[in-house]
Amino acid sequence: MKNGKLLVAAPSIIGDYNFQRSIILLVDHNETTGTLGFIMNKKLDYTLDEVMEAVEVEFPLYFGGPVEPDNLFFLHRAESLIPNSIPIDDGLYWSGDFERVIKMVNEKQLSRRDIRFFLGYTGWGKGQLAAEIASESWVLTENSYHNEIISQPTKVLWKEQMAAMGGKYLLWSNAPENPNLN
Repeated sequence: MKNGKLLVAAPSIIGDYNFQRSIILLVDHNETTGTLGFIMNKKLDYTLDEVMEAVEVEFPLYFGGPVEPDNLFFLHRAESLIPNSIPIDDGLYWSGDFERVIKMVNEKQLSRRDIRFFLGYTGWGKGQLAAEIASESWVLTENSYHNEIISQPTKVLWKEQMAAMGGKYLLWSNAPENPNLN
């Protein structure tokens, strides 16, 4: 597995709120320790400024995954502006100098097109994700959005990926979220 790839939840993950219809950007894969990623299409009903007193600007907040859901993480496209950024792929970075990030958000030097904030992350131990992909819970695919994934609309992201994969997935791209309600 390579950093920067997308994991697309297979339609078989029905009823799992954390991962149903999820698109996960893989940000750190290591054969020894495992894999870390962020769910890109689960926007929360509250904003960053509502959970952090230091933030003065309304900024969207996303559910990154069920691991460490009380901790804040971020992805960005501003490596030259944020010291200690960790490269992912294609001009995408995660983490970095948090105090600098908050200052830049408050001064409106970073926009929603530049940075995305998450509560929690997704994680898999050594070999766990490979087993889940082999059991067809996930489809590993290229990130055709590159660093623009940060600014993609969340409501259509899973549907777009299903349609792009074609074949048996094309049918699922138009299926209702709960097929029992159809």
